[in-house]
Amino acid sequence: MAGANRTYNFCSGPAMLPEEVLLKAQSELLSYQGCGMSVMSLSHRSDAFLSILSQAENRLRSLLNIPDHYHVLFTQGGASAQFASIPLNLMQPGKPGGYLDSGYWAQKAIAEAERYGPVKVVASAAESNYSRALLNGEYSVGAKLSYLHYTPNETIDGVAFPDVPQSGQVPLVADMSSCILSAPLNVADFGVIYAGAQKNIGPAGLTLVIIRDDLLERCGDRVPRLMNYATLASQNSMANTPPTFAIYMANLVFEWLLENGGIPQIEKQNQRKAELLYNAIDSSSLFTNAVEQGSRSAMNVPFSCASAELNERFVRQAEQAGLMNLKGHRSRGGMRASIYNAMPYSGVEALVNFMQKFESQYV
Repeated sequence: MAGANRTYNFCSGPAMLPEEVLLKAQSELLSYQGCGMSVMSLSHRSDAFLSILSQAENRLRSLLNIPDHYHVLFTQGGASAQFASIPLNLMQPGKPGGYLDSGYWAQKAIAEAERYGPVKVVASAAESNYSRALLNGEYSVGAKLSYLHYTPNETIDGVAFPDVPQSGQVPLVADMSSCILSAPLNVADFGVIYAGAQKNIGPAGLTLVIIRDDLLERCGDRVPRLMNYATLASQNSMANTPPTFAIYMANLVFEWLLENGGIPQIEKQNQRKAELLYNAIDSSSLFTNAVEQGSRSAMNVPFSCASAELNERFVRQAEQAGLMNLKGHRSRGGMRASIYNAMPYSGVEALVNFMQKFESQYV
């Protein structure tokens, strides 16, 4: 890490950005490519910004091998806005929206969708207290659904789906906010993929939507203009002023990923980090993780001590050691380490070393 004041940020979002990306943005902040203006001041209609937008889409398409019959949209409002956009755009008469209830964020999506039309919860992990993923073969989707929505990675409970749900002819919709770009995926398996930027893509303020072209035909006039996928697609994500600086930063992150081996290489790094941390937890007499091993997230790792007092002490002392934002979600307590793409292996090593030192004092 460069600089004495740099820390390791384990926040679930906004998360760490690659240091190389920050340094490049810093070098261009006052004058983007010598134009005399900050990228934050560029007109979104200027050739300079249109080039950034085009480059960002092309790099994302390259990273994910996005087929030509999918549109890439750069939107605002975060993933939470997409909880409404999905039913508004995709729900068809007589066909409810289907949802897999895998935890906190799936429930948020369900509750929002119920404001706009009928919802069917196809399966729920509530019986396991959301300690495991829902697996193919444990539920039946059927054909009378407008779409099937799921959350591949639940950031709060640290639960990840090991497999893509089999939805048949029903379009599959995925909230990939906390796992996109962390491992290879087959975009053609999905009707819609959406993701808030502030974990693996860039700073908060940008949301990606990847949508199959045929689904744009469902987007009717009743959908608010700035939430209408067909409108956004026809106007190249510029139905209003887009989040220009966030798109610029995302473009730099995409460039960083491509220069460092793309998705296959970042997946290997993520697996190494997760293995190191889970091994430390599993071999510990102090720390525990409640998620079944086959459902453990490589992005978000919750863990806890035997008492709330010890948890608070751990978080406080970790912060003093430069290990920031390890406090668990307010609904769950304990600790949570979010180890997204930009978290270096050295950061997880520092956390594991601190955990071992802490345990030696209290066990």
